[in-house]
Amino acid sequence: MLDFRPELSAIWAQLQLTAADTPNVAALFKQEPQRVSDLTLEAAGLRVDLSKNKVSQQQLKLLLEFAAQSPLNHHRSALFEGKPINSSESRAVLHPALRDFGDIAALTSEYRDTVYLQRARMLTAAEQIRSGEWLGHTGKPITDIINIGIGGSDLGPKLVYEALREFRHNTLAVHFISNVDGAEIYSLLKTLNPETTLVAIASKTFTTQETLLNAKTTLAWLRQGLDIEQVEASSHVVALTASAANAVSYGVAPERVLPFEEWVGGRYSLWSSIGFGIACAIGGEAFSELLQGAHALDKHFAEAPLDQNIPVLMALIGIWNINFLGYPTQAVIPYCERLGLLSAYLQQLDMESNGKSTLRDNTRANTATGPIVWGQTGTNGQHAFFQLMHQGTHTIPVEFIGALQDTLSDATHHRTLLVNMIAQASALMSGKPAPDGQAYRDYPGDKPSTIILIEQLTPASLGALIALYEHKVFVQGSLWGINSFDQWGVELGKKLTNDLLPKEADLSEFDASTQTLMGLINARL
Repeated sequence: MLDFRPELSAIWAQLQLTAADTPNVAALFKQEPQRVSDLTLEAAGLRVDLSKNKVSQQQLKLLLEFAAQSPLNHHRSALFEGKPINSSESRAVLHPALRDFGDIAALTSEYRDTVYLQRARMLTAAEQIRSGEWLGHTGKPITDIINIGIGGSDLGPKLVYEALREFRHNTLAVHFISNVDGAEIYSLLKTLNPETTLVAIASKTFTTQETLLNAKTTLAWLRQGLDIEQVEASSHVVALTASAANAVSYGVAPERVLPFEEWVGGRYSLWSSIGFGIACAIGGEAFSELLQGAHALDKHFAEAPLDQNIPVLMALIGIWNINFLGYPTQAVIPYCERLGLLSAYLQQLDMESNGKSTLRDNTRANTATGPIVWGQTGTNGQHAFFQLMHQGTHTIPVEFIGALQDTLSDATHHRTLLVNMIAQASALMSGKPAPDGQAYRDYPGDKPSTIILIEQLTPASLGALIALYEHKVFVQGSLWGINSFDQWGVELGKKLTNDLLPKEADLSEFDASTQTLMGLINARL
């Protein structure tokens, strides 16, 4: 892969010089009469209005020149061609192949047969559960699925499950367990019947500590409730994994291992067999629509020129905010309660991908990378942290997300919801001067935002929205010169946890605080 240091680009220096002269956002609308039409793009059912961002058309042109002179086009082609762009682990990163429908020229056909077979196998199992054909040990159909995973094996499926509640099966419930906090799994098990419960153990390697501990507890509950010794091999357990051999060694019946490929990254895995719980909840047709929505955005990203490419433009504006305007955070505010988990999902997608300070060439970054992503749904956020966004000392770029129609609501509620979103974006940008002597009522404005609209929250629009953010993160990683597809930062904490777990662990190499705290824990547990 091509190494890249953004600060060595001549255009980077030009951008630094022009940043200090950036006009007020409201002033940009007067200077650029076509700003709204020029900076509003549509693709894959998404309408993205970038006009309220604090960047002029000339600055955006420089950003696009910077992108064109970077390795971005090379990296984009390599992504779709299945080249090992995860350089530290020598892996391809082919999540677009998981939602491939055969019409992206760069995607090679060698992956298609495997992906199609795995998808068909997973969807067949899901349909057996939905139809009542899949029976438990005592001959009863499944009514509840416990998805046990963590990180990408939990966040993605859980986000989609919650977002698409309108499309879910009437009598089948999926429960997501990720935290090793035992209170969660024990509280859930008290509400379920082992005779009608299926456990889906979701782990790429089938070695994840938190997942296997939660699985051990759940299988013990199943074993006792069903009075069968080899419960792992029963029809109450499936494995969702890239390590089929490990799952079989664990005891799962080979025919109930739903595999995916090693090149599927954890935070990009909801499109694979990790999405089994989604498919059980919404069915094969809707799951395919989810894939098709993501695929439509893939096609746009793969083929649209940079200046008309929505993920590229969003990524460039994000880099402008972080590296040139000095805004290190990014708030994501969906005006839809069903998207309440979106900001948590994007935290992993973005901060685990681009939370790096080492470049592809193993040197330290000299520029800021990855934003701090946070947020929650509006209008709740308006009554929590919007005070800081309007009148605080920090400037926080916002990405607002709304759906023009909602069949679960009514016109009064939904119009009020959307008008709140539009009003907040307008107020953040325009502000309002304080009356004389009342400085506490000053709204400085000049706060940037993006508005993303979909027609309705459907499987297809949700798929496109998630893929949009996947590609935005990829573009930013490429332009910062980092590998967005590994996560070595989490490894040290895992190792130290394993070192400290045994009660007889040698604590002499640890700091005094750790020794004291472990002494308290060991005395009680």
